[in-house]
Amino acid sequence: MTTEPLVVPADHLPDAALEPVRPAYGSHSLADVLPSACAVLGVPGAPDVLGLRDRLDGVTRIGVLLVDGLGAHQIPVLSPYAPTVADLATSGRTLTAGFPSTTPTSLVTVGTGVPPGVHGILGFTVRRPDGRTVNHVHWKHDPDPAAWQPEPTRFATAAAAGVAATAVVRPEFEGSGLTVSAYGGARFVGQNDLAADMIAALSAASGPALVYGYHPDLDKKGHEDGVDSPSWRAAARGVEALIDRIVHALPPRAALLVIADHGQLNVPADARFDMADIPDLRAGVAGVAGEPRVRYLYTEPGALDDVVAGWRGVFGDQAWVLPREEAIDGGWFGPVPPGHRDRIGEIVVICQGRTIAVAGGWEPPPVGRLIAYHASVTAAEMQIPLLIAR
Repeated sequence: MTTEPLVVPADHLPDAALEPVRPAYGSHSLADVLPSACAVLGVPGAPDVLGLRDRLDGVTRIGVLLVDGLGAHQIPVLSPYAPTVADLATSGRTLTAGFPSTTPTSLVTVGTGVPPGVHGILGFTVRRPDGRTVNHVHWKHDPDPAAWQPEPTRFATAAAAGVAATAVVRPEFEGSGLTVSAYGGARFVGQNDLAADMIAALSAASGPALVYGYHPDLDKKGHEDGVDSPSWRAAARGVEALIDRIVHALPPRAALLVIADHGQLNVPADARFDMADIPDLRAGVAGVAGEPRVRYLYTEPGALDDVVAGWRGVFGDQAWVLPREEAIDGGWFGPVPPGHRDRIGEIVVICQGRTIAVAGGWEPPPVGRLIAYHASVTAAEMQIPLLIAR
């Protein structure tokens, strides 16, 4: 059976978008969004790290819409199909995601208001102490969410302070490990019509309100067909329609914050290194987790140095191949308590440029045939917008 060649559209990224960007925890990162919003709503002890009080003076109801995959560097590509988004971007700001710049990590970073090392959702997939792998997107009840992610959410602390906290999420995610970890303490609303559901929750509140919504379509089409593909452009029009509806239906004393979990970049066929095809990438490796842009490697006894050397020999300057402690000490995850360290691979492979590390034999083949990817540290993946409408 033959495999159809990959068709990878141009995504029009400037060279600067491929340069590394460090997560800006504590100054302008995803972890700072909900604490700052809660400060505006009067939640005791919530720090206004982003300085939102001046911009949102008089606001008592805040909607937070997370558009999956809407990186800051995707906005110029999206703007021809999304004039409302383009207009909001003229007065918007740029934040950073945490690391890895991937959806489950980012959703919990938003919900808890702390860096990934603290909350412990440290990748798309990670290895448990017993050797099994946790896929955080398909995580149900094992491991126990309360033990695996110990931090209280900002929704819970807001609700305890009298704020009406609501999370509008697709019904099938109710009660999942990721939902509990990211949105625990919020009233769960199974999404029917995201714009209408968010506006209803904002309008129903008699006092301060915090309403969160999640929109996945742009990211999905980027993965499947690439940024700036025809299907991605259609999804961009859908983002425009959603935001335009919410902006024009905001009730009095309400504001909308639009954020993202990460950006994306298209990966050409010749930038894909597959473990199944390269013996030096398989030698000494006992387990693999993470995802193609950020790999976690677990090694056979005594093989760590050889695996590091083998991967560095194959990738050269197209990836940073770091022992776990070096990655932690570099501050990429924020503080990492002892109980969370083993979730990070013994070796962390951070792909640069447009490179990916495909784990053939370790993960389903379709993972290596996506078009757009994220999770690494380039500006295209790490920099995300903060758009504000009143």
